[in-house]
Amino acid sequence: MYSSIGLGGGSSYTALMVISGMSALAIPIVSLSLNLLVSTLSSYHFLRNKHGKLYIVLPFLISAIPFAYLGGALHLPETLFLWVLLVSLIIVVMRIYFWQDISFKLDLNHRQKVIVSLILGSILGLIAGIVGIGGGVYLVPIIIMLKIGSVKEAAAAGAIFVWTVSFFGLISRLQHNSVNLMDYIPLIVAVIIGGFLGAYMGSTKFSSNTIEKILGVIILMSIVFLLKKLLF
Repeated sequence: MYSSIGLGGGSSYTALMVISGMSALAIPIVSLSLNLLVSTLSSYHFLRNKHGKLYIVLPFLISAIPFAYLGGALHLPETLFLWVLLVSLIIVVMRIYFWQDISFKLDLNHRQKVIVSLILGSILGLIAGIVGIGGGVYLVPIIIMLKIGSVKEAAAAGAIFVWTVSFFGLISRLQHNSVNLMDYIPLIVAVIIGGFLGAYMGSTKFSSNTIEKILGVIILMSIVFLLKKLLF
């Protein structure tokens, strides 16, 4: 589902891992790894069809790469990590259910667009490194609002962005934390199969909005789980 619309799936991966009770140390590493695999397939699909435009995603990446690495190097206590993850997932849900209309555009000049892109790239990169959410769910509508790319170009930029920040966030994580990814082979195989099919098809019988709302239910469940764990 995610690869068919140019996203990596980090928001739902983290949500599912929280629900399943996976350790706070493993969640971002596994999520970034799965992001990397799915966004590789998505990037190939969109680039092969000539939708990828470097000038669109480059300003975001310039600031996102160092911040993704920084986020991966941070050693947050588990409680603080869970609060950061909780806030991130709440923002994702708000984006899915309350920010559907992206028909309006921001009338900014080129310099202002670059500045906004740099700022947002650093924020999304930091979040990716800390909690394992690649940021594509935010980036795609932002590109459309800034009027710097079409819907398919925005999806291609989202896939490339997710791949890049996931790569640098994962490299940083693996340098500072020890998690055996071989223990998660079933998850890796599952996302490779699903990512390949989604990227190949380019879409499903559902609209992208419907897909996001269905996956949003999973994220809502994880928010409830996190609140129960943090407050009770």
